[in-house]
Amino acid sequence: MAARAPQAEALAASWVEGVRPLAARVYALRRRIATIMVTVLAGLLFVHVMFGANGMIVYKQKRAEYESLQKRIAREQQENGTYEHRIRGLKTDEKAIEKEAREQLRYARPGEYVYVPPAPANPPAPPNHSAKK
Repeated sequence: MAARAPQAEALAASWVEGVRPLAARVYALRRRIATIMVTVLAGLLFVHVMFGANGMIVYKQKRAEYESLQKRIAREQQENGTYEHRIRGLKTDEKAIEKEAREQLRYARPGEYVYVPPAPANPPAPPNHSAKK
């Protein structure tokens, strides 16, 4: 093994001499290489922030969905309040109870007549002129 040591040293020296100009060039261009690497990293980070799984585009979609759900919740709560008011009225107000009985159940007081208009005749469906298969 000791006999091959000079050959290994010569091989390493030739390799170092071959690599030395490249290393000197890389060392001279280190700022430019660092600037390029930082620029590429910033570009990749930008793409990830904009188009990633939780990026800005997804965020804006979720924000729009959130706002539409908030509007729907407000609408449903308003409708719920209307129904609660109506229920309260039907539980306590005699006139509201009478009105509902007259309209929906067609109740009448003694001596009154309930007029029920005839059901409208269904108009015939327009002829279908589409091609038959």
